[in-house]
Amino acid sequence: MAQTQVIEAVADPALTIRSRRTQNWRRVGRIILYAALVMGVLFVTIPYLWMLSASLKEEREIYEPGLNFLPNSLYLQNYIDIVEDYQIIRWLFNSFLIGFIVILSNMTFTVLAGYAFARLRWPGRDIIFYTYLGAMMIPIQVRLIPSFIIIKELGWVNTYQGIASLQLVEFFGVFLIRQFMLNMPRELEDAARIDGCGWFRVLWQIIIPNSKPALAALAIFTFTASWNNFLWPLVVINQEHYMTIQVGLASMKGEIIPWGLLMAGTMISAVPLFIVYIILQKLFTQGIVMSGIKG
Repeated sequence: MAQTQVIEAVADPALTIRSRRTQNWRRVGRIILYAALVMGVLFVTIPYLWMLSASLKEEREIYEPGLNFLPNSLYLQNYIDIVEDYQIIRWLFNSFLIGFIVILSNMTFTVLAGYAFARLRWPGRDIIFYTYLGAMMIPIQVRLIPSFIIIKELGWVNTYQGIASLQLVEFFGVFLIRQFMLNMPRELEDAARIDGCGWFRVLWQIIIPNSKPALAALAIFTFTASWNNFLWPLVVINQEHYMTIQVGLASMKGEIIPWGLLMAGTMISAVPLFIVYIILQKLFTQGIVMSGIKG
């Protein structure tokens, strides 16, 4: 008994030292992690801060040496000039219209395809899905020339349908919706079928209402991709009337780049994305997390 007490008395200080060392290492790890996160935030945020600062400066002030984020005075003329001298309102309208068309098309076709791949059983389902999934690996640059030839033969150059055509059904959207629907319990669906519901009614009244997080994530991804799309609209558009915001901003450059106006236009173009993300942030996070549980 006495020997056991001696062993415990000797062991306790050793355990205490180990525990303290473990806690110290954890604290060091947290400090390193937080420092890395802060550096990452600064790395991402600083370009946006400079962009905002440059949009509020006169042209000569932008070229002054040094990293001066704060303008000497709030110069709002850049925002006034870009609205008056360029068709930025038209560019924004075109981008919103294309985004609406693309979101509506993706919401329709990806939900139908995702439901068919996730909930229905039919011959060759998995083979077709993984073949379809392989198309995600093909970059747009490979499809650019044949896609343009098709659009030209259809007479869709310099048209809204020509701009939206390559994004009407996103491969990633089908994958996202399918993964989300795989995680949904089948009990409600089975109960509805027992009550005599067909597959379309099950989809409309049960699957879609419970898929709001995934649909919100899909809407954000689709709208962001459509809004930021530059290469395809640049190829299929050569009239300013049909330019999207990204192509319109790129057309502003010449021998002398008006950085103040360009940064003001870029800030204006970033506002819709920020608003959409803030509104759908909660559902977006849920959709991403729940879609990645089951493969």
